[in-house]
Amino acid sequence: MSASAPVSAPPPVPPASAAPRAVSPLAGFFIDLGIAAVTLFGLSLISGLLWGLYRGVVVGYANAQAGAGAPEASSVSVAASLGQPGALAQILMALFATGGAALLLYFWRRPANAGERHASRQALRRPSTWGWTLLVATLIVLGSNGIAFLAKQFGVEPVPTNLALMQSAIARFPLFLVLFAVVLAPAYEELLFRRVLFGRLWKAGRPWLGVVLSSLAFALIHEIPGTSANGPAEIAQLWLVYGGMGAAFCWLYQRTGTLWAAITAHALNNAVALAAMVFLGST
Repeated sequence: MSASAPVSAPPPVPPASAAPRAVSPLAGFFIDLGIAAVTLFGLSLISGLLWGLYRGVVVGYANAQAGAGAPEASSVSVAASLGQPGALAQILMALFATGGAALLLYFWRRPANAGERHASRQALRRPSTWGWTLLVATLIVLGSNGIAFLAKQFGVEPVPTNLALMQSAIARFPLFLVLFAVVLAPAYEELLFRRVLFGRLWKAGRPWLGVVLSSLAFALIHEIPGTSANGPAEIAQLWLVYGGMGAAFCWLYQRTGTLWAAITAHALNNAVALAAMVFLGST
């Protein structure tokens, strides 16, 4: 009797490995926020060290020229010799720290793909995009001044943390301040708060949560408690103004489909605020 050929058994199937657990959009938001905070602090520290090194060289050279020799090696005397960063140095340090954090988060965490760039270019060609942009910028200016007027009736008159810096920069570096406040700051702030932070939750189908959280972060970075003489009521008013601005920019970004609309509205708001400061002495 002939034996049949043995049937070869199929190779054993390896056990299915569990799919990697996706990070929730909310967790991704706070990861982005944490990276931004750490990067901002680190770049601020680096820029401060660079400024201190620069001032040390300048002061040392001046002392050598005057024949005064090296200053006493105490922390108080060294700090007094170096002084404090001026308006231009502070603006450059803010640009380096905040702009660097925004660019890092954008290219690392939320870079635009080809489809998004194409949609943005299409939105720029629609007249309605610029109509919405002008409307939102106008409403922000009117709303901010309306809130300030009402608060003033109750004796609440906050002083923005960066007011003294802006006034000094206007007097000494007006053209650079315009470049910074009207062009550079709106671009990197919208990149960070709207594109990266709001955009993550918007893409995940939770735009209203993105509006609330990114606007809170936007308000907090503009008025940090303890960094000025403002009391709780004054801080609350500034948070209301900045938070409302952030929410309006989020809505505009979502409505038009292009971040350039939010950047432009932000730039218009800053331009009006600078003009009011120069010509009306308004804060």
